[in-house]
Amino acid sequence: MLALDARALSKAYGKVHAVQDVTFTIAEGETFGLLGPNGAGKTTTVAMLTTLLAPSAGSARIAGHDVVAEPHEVRTRIGVVFQGPSLDAQLSARQHLRFHARLYHMPRDRALARTDELLRLVELEQRADERVSRLSGGMRRRVEIARALMHRPKVLFLDEPTVGLDPQARRHVWDMLERLQREEGTAVLLTTHHMEEAERLARRVGIMDHGKLLDVAEPAGLKAALGAEVVHLRVAAGQKALAAALARLQGKQGIGAAVWRGDTAEVPVAAADAAVPALLEVVATSGARLASFEVRRPSLEDVFIARTGRALRDAP
Repeated sequence: MLALDARALSKAYGKVHAVQDVTFTIAEGETFGLLGPNGAGKTTTVAMLTTLLAPSAGSARIAGHDVVAEPHEVRTRIGVVFQGPSLDAQLSARQHLRFHARLYHMPRDRALARTDELLRLVELEQRADERVSRLSGGMRRRVEIARALMHRPKVLFLDEPTVGLDPQARRHVWDMLERLQREEGTAVLLTTHHMEEAERLARRVGIMDHGKLLDVAEPAGLKAALGAEVVHLRVAAGQKALAAALARLQGKQGIGAAVWRGDTAEVPVAAADAAVPALLEVVATSGARLASFEVRRPSLEDVFIARTGRALRDAP
């Protein structure tokens, strides 16, 4: 049985389509990354999947249960960690987990054992009885994740789980999520802006933009589809002329569409050995002057930018 099965899921507000015909599945025990710029529709999609928002069209099932027809059954089978903080600062980590167990009617002995098990997994045994207000941001996030796993959900939803954390705390959360995935085997839907986070944690990723799901594949497959390599051309002068020349070169000799980031053109190519001479010739004939030149393997961020564009968009 699939852990999650969404079919043509859509949400409209009048004439505004926040999510359009989103279709994807998550297997039992799989981590799926949902990527997209601000306002792409990720949070709306998660809200529909977690029964917080009714879809305008389409369907979704969690562990075989319909999110519209069987919301109670769905809610007992999911865990959710929201992007914003959701802990009571006056309670301890242990109290949060035990209170969650009571909400899910867990027998007392099982709740106590599960609390100790999760506190050990998230490495908070020594701080379990301190008020949350005394814990760091990374520790609080680990409490929220442990709480969401308390009732052994079939699907765990993580909405930007490391937003606002410093790099050290972020990597600690990543390590913890990998450990929990190995030991718990829960399916995970992860929304994130961190490409490294998605590439490290997710077996497959979906790239979302303007309410539509553009691609779904393993990160390696998405990068391979972009091109074997990416040529970075940083321009000291003549950027406009070079941009026009690169546009004319697109599609020839395995050269893809250039994506500009400031003064740097990032050009995906099928094979650098064949493409670089042509690119350097175009630079010379366009009259542009290079500040630097580099060939790299494509990253998931390169795929993301190529599919969604480089412009920063803020959520409405």
